[in-house]
Amino acid sequence: MKIFEKIYAGGRWIVPASTLTTDVIDPSTEEIIGRVPLCNAEDIDSAVKAARDAFPAWADRPLPDRVDYLRRIAAAMKARSKEIGACIAQEMGMPLKLAKMIQAGLPIGTMEGYADIAEKFPFEETVGNSLIIREPAGVCGFITPWNYPLHQIVGKVAPALAAGCTMVLKPSEVAPLNAFLLAEIIHEVGLPAGVFNLVSGEGPIVGEALASHPEVDMVSFTGSTRAGIRVAELAAPTVKRVTQELGGKSANIILDDADFENAVAKGVQDCYLNSGQTCSALTRMLVPEERMEEAAAVARAAAERFTPGPAMERGTRLGPLVSHAQRERVRYYIKKGIEEGARLITGGPEAPENLPAGYFVKPTVFADVKPEMTIAREEIFGPVLSIMSYQDEDHAVSLANNSEYGLSGSVWSSDVERAKKVARRLRTGQVYINGGRHNPLAPFGGYKKSGNGREFGTHGLEEFLEVKAMQL
Repeated sequence: MKIFEKIYAGGRWIVPASTLTTDVIDPSTEEIIGRVPLCNAEDIDSAVKAARDAFPAWADRPLPDRVDYLRRIAAAMKARSKEIGACIAQEMGMPLKLAKMIQAGLPIGTMEGYADIAEKFPFEETVGNSLIIREPAGVCGFITPWNYPLHQIVGKVAPALAAGCTMVLKPSEVAPLNAFLLAEIIHEVGLPAGVFNLVSGEGPIVGEALASHPEVDMVSFTGSTRAGIRVAELAAPTVKRVTQELGGKSANIILDDADFENAVAKGVQDCYLNSGQTCSALTRMLVPEERMEEAAAVARAAAERFTPGPAMERGTRLGPLVSHAQRERVRYYIKKGIEEGARLITGGPEAPENLPAGYFVKPTVFADVKPEMTIAREEIFGPVLSIMSYQDEDHAVSLANNSEYGLSGSVWSSDVERAKKVARRLRTGQVYINGGRHNPLAPFGGYKKSGNGREFGTHGLEEFLEVKAMQL
């Protein structure tokens, strides 16, 4: 069991002002595996003050020094990658093999990647008679989710460090242990005191105190659209910069000339990654109306190959949902889909057989889903696929764009140029063509209620910079 009784502020592990704590639960077993503090507004004040005091020196630090710290942090993360992967598998439920590769591997690559990006980034340029300077935005508040916990943390911490910002991090209280491991690593490599600070606690208390704090210059939030709206409201009176990566209900358009069986099977796989707990998951599959039965059959076979089981158990392809509350939420949506007339192809709201403990849900597929149905409109955040039919290409694009979200999407066609033409019509921040590989250097973020701003790559670094013009 990992028990953390202190928070990290001003380069030291300190006893928080609050005496409250929260247990961390293994969603595979429902057993307690850790404990962290539940901080209060006083703890936020301490952490923000430390970040504010550290900002001038860190902002003035030569870029090669900042880059060196990024590389040292990445190396220390790599040395503990097995521990990090196992920790995240236990606290949020991704199968261990995947957790080592994704939950531990991606953050290491991101930390290393920002060292490379920063070295090449044009922090200064001349435009006419003006010298344009990009300077650090200031003290940043980070509020991060539980589904890809360390990846989302590093996606903010790494570019902020590279830019010259200081920061206060509040990870999700559901999966916070990985953040404490990162704080241990940062302490070990000797990052200057106050540059990185860690508090833990619940959103309505700690998150709100951080978002509204007058000494915080910028808030970067990843989570639900509802919570993102609240963060923006709290930040508005101080006119601080806010970037948000929020919900999604992404469409996967399979055109009539696509490699159909491969596209449908791959679509199921994309939907079920991380037990469907992925904001950019392709949860709406759009197929030609005359091929609905074929799609349903292929999807059913693909879904039934996803074996639910404990995250630490060999052979598990579908881990549990992160919590009891999340499992009940997903069950509600499955029942809602049945009530509203969608055709259940496989799965359902009942717990999988032979799994008496753990927050498991069967891999579920619905066919004949109509645009007005709840499961076609609302983000479920579980292993639930909705198959919808379209009449022609224009209808497919219309259905795909018929959403308040715009985070991701996908198009399949044997003609890449046709697929790209359709992709240009989608109102989303990212589109995969024929199952294109994830690119960690590409900007990630959404249109509409999926948020604003971008993370990762050069675009992610720019979010942490202010622009100054000197007229010469």
